[in-house]
This record gives sequence, C-alpha cells and structure tokens, in this order.
Amino acid sequence: MVDEQNGLIVHCDVVAENNDRGQFSNQIDEAQQTLKKPCEVACADAGYSNAETLAPVDQQGIRVIVPSEDQVHPEERGPFDKSGFQYVAEDDVYLCPAGQKLPCRHHEADRGRWAYGLLGKTCRLCEHFGACTTSRLGRKLIRYDNEAFREKMRHEYDKPSSRAIFSRRKETAELPFGHIKRNLGAGHFLIRGLEGARAEMSLLASCFNVARLIGIFGVSCLLEKLGKLG
Repeated sequence: MVDEQNGLIVHCDVVAENNDRGQFSNQIDEAQQTLKKPCEVACADAGYSNAETLAPVDQQGIRVIVPSEDQVHPEERGPFDKSGFQYVAEDDVYLCPAGQKLPCRHHEADRGRWAYGLLGKTCRLCEHFGACTTSRLGRKLIRYDNEAFREKMRHEYDKPSSRAIFSRRKETAELPFGHIKRNLGAGHFLIRGLEGARAEMSLLASCFNVARLIGIFGVSCLLEKLGKLG
C-alpha cells in the first residue's frame, strides 16, 4: 500500500495465496492503522476485484476505485450479452431484447447467486433462437446476491475522475516494485518460509522508504528530522 502524496510504502505484506483477490480490505485496514488516520480513496488494479473484500472498505465511507477484469480488458459485446438484458427490480425479472420476461427460478446459496430463465419452448419459438442461446432449455442469466454493489463499483470506475486517479496508480503503486527489483537487485526472496519472506519484504520496503525520504528532504534535512524523533 502506497500513499499518493509522497509515494511512500505505508504497509506491505507477503501472503501464501495465488492471487490478490482476497487481500484488499485487510491491506487497507493495516495501512490505516499505520497512518493513524482514515483512508479517503482506495485504488487497486483489477487483480483485487472481489466484491466480498471491496464491500467492507466501501462500508467505511472510503471511495473505492477497483475495475473489474472486463473493464480493463473489454471485449466486444453482442446484442444478446447480459448487458443487453434490463433488470426490473420491482418485478424481479430481466427483460430480454425481444421483450420476454426472465423470472427468477432458484437461488444457488452456496455460490451466492440467483438463476433467471425462460422456458425452453419460449426461446425455441423466438426469432433470435440460435443467436441469443442454442440451449433447448432456454436462455439463463445469473444475478449475484451483491449484484447492486458490483454495479456500483463499475459505475465508480467509469467516472472520469476515477479514471484519472487510477492512471496515477501506476506512478505510485508500481514504482516501488521497479526500484526494489532493479535498483536494489531484489528479484526474488533469499529467505525461505512465509515469516522469513515477510521480514525480508519489510526490510526492502524500509530501504525504499529511506531512499524516497532522502529524495524528498535531502540527507541533511532528513537526518535532522530523524534526530528530533530520538
């Protein structure tokens, strides 16, 4: 976690996970404890896009800017993509491009989502059968329990001000990786084990921050400030 104003690492960690999707809320909480102040805007790349871990941060009143994978790497969508179906909240149905209503069929509690669909006969008689769906059981749609929050996050990222903040993320959050790997020559961990790797990462982050502070204050001014802390 890096602060935007000075580009300093305010929190770092090493975890035994194969992706970042479960890390967002934990890292924000740790960074806030370090700074002793609440975060105003939290921004991360699409690798952290997970509604379950973004929601706790949003509930703190923090502006969350994290795009979904398809927002960062958009693909051309056809007329029968889910985005072409309108959700009618008061009736709890989706309207398909042909005007048919897809009612809620069942809830998949273990996956946190609802299934919506038409009867196969309705779809087979539609002029769009074969393009919209080829299933003889009819077109099906999925709506997640937290679908409204997912849409909120999508709309937040689409704001011009959010895009501007997200573009600055590369200059702040990615810079430490380049410095640590190239300038400090730390392309891999030297210590085995999770705790050892965490300790090594903390040392590397401290080295980065010292170099950054020298760039901000200069050596003599930094030594003076550090002397006052003692």
